[in-house]
Amino acid sequence: MSVNSYAIFLSFALFCMANSMHTVAETQTIEEVIVYSHPLSGESLSLAVDKLEGDELHRRRAANIGTTLAKQPGIHSAQFASAVGRPVIHGLSGPRVRIMEDRIDTLDVSVTSGDHAVAVDPFIAESIEVLKGPSTLLYGSGAIGGVVDVHTGRIPHEVPSRVTGGVEFRHDSNADGNTIAAKVNGGGGKLAWHFDGNRKDGNDYEIPGSTLSERQRLSVGGEGVDGYLPGSQFDTQSSAAGASVIDDWGFVGVSIGRIEADYGLPGDPDEIPTLELEQNRADFELGLQDPFAEITSLNVRIGAVDYQHQEIEPNGEVATTFVNQAWEARSELVYQSDTASSLFGIQHTQKEFSAVGEESFIPPVDTIDTGLFWLGQRFIDNYDFELGLRLGSVKHDPLQAKSETFYTNAVSAGVAIAFASNWQLGLNLDYSWRAPVAEELYSNGPHLVTGTFEQGNLALDKERAKNLSVGIQYDNSDGLQATATMYYIQFTDFIYQQATGAVQDGLPVVAYTQNDARYYGIDVELSSRIFSWPGGEARVKGMFDFVDAEIDKTGNDNAPRTPPGRYGLGVGADWGQLKVSLDYLRVKRQNDVAPLELISDGYDDLTLYIGQSFSLDQGTLELFMLGNNLTNDEQRLHTSFIKEVAPAPGRAIETGVRWVF
Repeated sequence: MSVNSYAIFLSFALFCMANSMHTVAETQTIEEVIVYSHPLSGESLSLAVDKLEGDELHRRRAANIGTTLAKQPGIHSAQFASAVGRPVIHGLSGPRVRIMEDRIDTLDVSVTSGDHAVAVDPFIAESIEVLKGPSTLLYGSGAIGGVVDVHTGRIPHEVPSRVTGGVEFRHDSNADGNTIAAKVNGGGGKLAWHFDGNRKDGNDYEIPGSTLSERQRLSVGGEGVDGYLPGSQFDTQSSAAGASVIDDWGFVGVSIGRIEADYGLPGDPDEIPTLELEQNRADFELGLQDPFAEITSLNVRIGAVDYQHQEIEPNGEVATTFVNQAWEARSELVYQSDTASSLFGIQHTQKEFSAVGEESFIPPVDTIDTGLFWLGQRFIDNYDFELGLRLGSVKHDPLQAKSETFYTNAVSAGVAIAFASNWQLGLNLDYSWRAPVAEELYSNGPHLVTGTFEQGNLALDKERAKNLSVGIQYDNSDGLQATATMYYIQFTDFIYQQATGAVQDGLPVVAYTQNDARYYGIDVELSSRIFSWPGGEARVKGMFDFVDAEIDKTGNDNAPRTPPGRYGLGVGADWGQLKVSLDYLRVKRQNDVAPLELISDGYDDLTLYIGQSFSLDQGTLELFMLGNNLTNDEQRLHTSFIKEVAPAPGRAIETGVRWVF
């Protein structure tokens, strides 16, 4: 988006705010307006929303969004050292998992390559939601794996009664890194405002053993570096400001934000390139209560991004420049009654993408994605019925080839059944079409991050998926909670990279192709209070997840980078203002490897958290310590493109202080 486009966008937003302030009488009573990621009832969905917030989010925060979510059941991370990590949900990643900031796509280029960071910072999140089932079609028919929505609060939805916020500082002993994050919310009358900012950095992190795996050494030879991972350094900072006018009619608000990142690209310890990222983002939101007869609310959301990053060679020369100028708008009408809820909306996204330089394996391409969607709920006794529909189209207009248009539709049906005491059963069936992304159609060149020569395929058709999910939940007043989800996904014309056996520019050639495929698995999570006393309690929890993925083809039929099975056990206790938790996670060995992959050994992960809070005249002060990978195991994430040359960090102790007021 050009500077003039930004000026027009901000002028329009400020005009809407000024007009709202002028036309609403000053004597009207201010009402609280709350807008959730899912506009309908999240608690009664046939497949529950996985939400990370509060103390649990505080303990899980990491340098990237993938690592922050990676210990949730069914979620892994496609990690690329510390700065980069994109969530993998039920074994699916890339364009099949949509990542949003406040219900608008991040609009970055993280789907393009495994070394591209997601341009949203977990340290500014107030909560993170993972949506599955019918609600995913609200945000795109291609989100077959799920939707990750990071709530920032940058556009306030209510006027706080006082100034609130927080400041956090933490130090990482492993990479000698520091993180400082702060946010503040305030307002008065009809105006609410928000500011946030953070800065985090780290040097090359320490690892147990060598950067090069034993299997890689035996397979292709070479020598690694012992004790640390060269190129794993990073430096990231972001800031944002937002404001809203709020009254009993609703609210109108705007926010602007900027993120900068500078991080290494590990791989070859002798030649370490770096990546420098800049993104400016502007957002506008309008929410109206009871705008028309029979309509409960209207919400309009617009986000615009000017994104650029440069990949810089060790000698300082710019090798490749990626640019993405994009905007997305969505509008939703919601109707609610005692027995039914319904949502109708429209979404439109435009992207102007280009990559210029040595590794510009994708030509410049403009993409337009438009969709109409409807989602409804009907409540009958102990049954909650849900139905969703989406009609859409995706058009790719590349600079050096003819344009391609794909029609992307989706339908989803589900039912949540409350039975017995404290039990709920959820059944969901959905059918969706995903259009190929630009990388799958037009790639043609060496991609050094993956160590392959990538070839797109203009003959690709839509990818279609049938998904059957069964979920069961139990929650009683004695503190026992249990959730289990089983899923089966049958793909028609599943798009993936297949090794051709050819070599070009010294790299193995992989070409995008299509075959049928199937994914199935299970996620289980248990939590129970085992002791309680005045001012405190002790809990025990467990988790298990597993996914199996196969492509219908001759020979090796394993899907690429399928996550291994995991199981875990944790204990935690609160004594007044003292919180302690100890969590153990066992990641199993992954033997089911695709062509060009090597087996990944299993490993242990032990995490300890200790936090002590102190009540102050103004808020609460918490001192905390977080120990990660306390067993100092060699952890090579099978979902990572560079696991053979870049293991995850070894033992790390984070210490910090957090003031919330």
